[in-house]
Order: sequence, then C-alpha cells, then structure tokens
Amino acid sequence: MAEEKQMHGFRARLDYLLKHNYFFFRFFNFTASSFMRLWGKFVPIEDNLVIFSGHTRQYNDSPRALYEHMLAHPEKYGKYTCVWALEDPDNTDIPGSAIKIKADTPEYFKYTLKAKYWITCVNIERSLHYKKKGCRYLNTWHGAPIKFGGNDAVGRKEYDFSAVDIWGYASELDKEVNIKSLGFREESCYPFGSPRNDELFNATKEECIEIRKKLGLPSDKKIVLYAPTWRDSTDGGSTYAMRPPINIERWEKELSDDYILLMRTHQYTNTLLGVKFNDFCRDYCSYPVVNDLLKISDVMISDYSAIIADFSIFERPILCFAYDYEQFTSTRGMYIDFNKDMPSGILRTEDDVLDYLKNMNYEEECQKTKIMLKKKLETYGGNATKQCLDKLFED
Repeated sequence: MAEEKQMHGFRARLDYLLKHNYFFFRFFNFTASSFMRLWGKFVPIEDNLVIFSGHTRQYNDSPRALYEHMLAHPEKYGKYTCVWALEDPDNTDIPGSAIKIKADTPEYFKYTLKAKYWITCVNIERSLHYKKKGCRYLNTWHGAPIKFGGNDAVGRKEYDFSAVDIWGYASELDKEVNIKSLGFREESCYPFGSPRNDELFNATKEECIEIRKKLGLPSDKKIVLYAPTWRDSTDGGSTYAMRPPINIERWEKELSDDYILLMRTHQYTNTLLGVKFNDFCRDYCSYPVVNDLLKISDVMISDYSAIIADFSIFERPILCFAYDYEQFTSTRGMYIDFNKDMPSGILRTEDDVLDYLKNMNYEEECQKTKIMLKKKLETYGGNATKQCLDKLFED
C-alpha cells in the first residue's frame, strides 16, 4: 500500500512537471515516442483486440458507455477481446470478461501496441506519438469547451490529437474549439455528441424517481448539486485542493426547508476544505456514477466546469458561482461570455447565490438554460454510442 501511494505521488508530480515545463516535456516526448515506435516494430497488431481507457484511469465516462453497449450486443461485438486500463484493476468491478490491466505500466503500453482499436476519453498514448498504421482510434473527449484548454491554455502547446480517427462533437463551438486547441483533424470530426450523455437525453421521470429512492434522498425537497471545476495544484502536484468560500451552517439554515445540497468535486480534486457533511449537505464527491446525480438534481451550482453542458440537457436552472472569476479567467480564459451566456450571470459571493436560489422563478430559469446554454453547448446527442461504434468498426 505504501508503495502504491509512493508511485501515485511520483506520477502526480511527473504529470505536473510535464504540464508546466515545456522543455522537459519535449525531451520526454521525443525519447519515449521513439522508444515506443521501435518497440512496436516487434509487436504485431491483433485484429479483434480493443483497449479502453476512462477518465482518471477509472471505469467510467464515454468508454464505459461504449463498452457496455458492446456487451449488450454480443451478436455484433462478441468476437472482440476487450482490455480495460485502470488505476486499480484488482479492486475495480467490470461486467463481462474484459482483461483488466494496470494503467501506464509496461503491460499497458504493450497492449496499446497490440490493439487494433483504441477507445478513450483522454489519451491512449499518454501524449506520446506512436500509433501504428492500421490502428483505429476513437477519442470521445470528456467535456464541453467552457474554459480555455489544450493549446489555448497558458503555457500549453503540446496537444496533438491528429492521430485520432473518430471524435464526436456535441456542438459547432465544440468542433471549432477542439480542432484549434487539441489538433483534431476536420475529417475525424462527426456530429454525434458524447456517448456518456446518451442516457441523459433518454432519461425518464420514473428512472429519476428510482435513483432518488436508491440514494435515500427525500422526495419532498428539491436537490441542488454543487459541482465546481478543478483548480490547479499550488504545491507542485502533491495535492489538488479547493476551499469554496461558503458557510454550510448558513446554507442549511436558509435552505434546508426546501432543499438538499449534494457536493461533487472534480475527479482531479483530491481534497475539499472547509465543508462538513450532514443530512443537509451530502458528500457525493466519490460517487461513481455522476449521471445519476445529474438526473435527480433540480438545480445545479457550478462555475467553469464542463458539467454545466451535460446538465443543460435537462433544461433545468444553472447558477454560476464564480467567486474567483478575475483570478481564474486571468490565468485560463473562457470560450463563452459568462455575463451573457450563463443563465444567472456571474454570482460572486454566497450572498448572491443564496438570494438567487431563494428568489428565482424556476420555470423562467429552465427557459434560460434552454435558450442560453443547451443550444450553444449540447446541440447533438442521444444516439452517440451507436454512431461512434458503427464508425469505429466499419469496414
């Protein structure tokens, strides 16, 4: 266990160094890519082998949706051998007979050389460049373009996804931004939407009621989901912590008659400071199925997170609690105008958030989301899983 933590800490610091030191990144990329291309000459491709990699090396996101669709249709996909790359393969339950391997190990990289099909929402090559001729690469990506990312982010010029064969975009803004910032080729882009969001487009009222019951949430109160974005590390990659400027006792006093508050931090945020959980404010930071939380929530509070695009599918109120707007935007930049495009505008203090939440007209806010966000960020979707797989495995 100690060795696992030590290895995880080393990788976190390496990731931080690769992101923040361009010259080190170029040296590492050239050396490792050259080695992988040489190794690949001795490893033949297996035509029916598919490797999957989820977000933060977990069994999740669009790769999970794609894999489970394949499982559900054995008449079409039963001939394929599936491999999942995971942070903790021994303690991760996956249906079916997929091979589970430890991510970013020699075994992992050997499987990437053997597999004819790559499916990920991040990066199979881990920012290297060694994809073999004959390999088919489906990258679903993992979020809408809200804040600057990829090569648009300050100090970042290393993103190059030109090896991707298939990427399904959710809006025209999505396509425009990711071609520019990530290097997707125009001919690899298809208006499919995101496979992980198919179930949001197709969710039923009865399903949402069942999820509430499963989670033990009261049916007589509205659910508010607070889902802030990730903040970069301030200690060289050792931790990724955040402390939202809120007083939970005050929120409980003013809202608990009508609301339950669910907290959901970004996957990369490993420490949440200043928040105590209770029956009013509940901890769902590690809950494995984020779509469950989106389905049952009546209101979302976020800031710059791409999760607002996913939630906009339901056309429900979205509040922008951007308490560090000037600081954050000065270092990241935004693809959308928060004053004009966010239904609530920018709410900078908890006073603003509480007042807005208590006094808003729910139906009017739903219309704002429909007009201002869904149209801009989630134009396409609902059948992305099938469309992506049909394209990946076409002759």
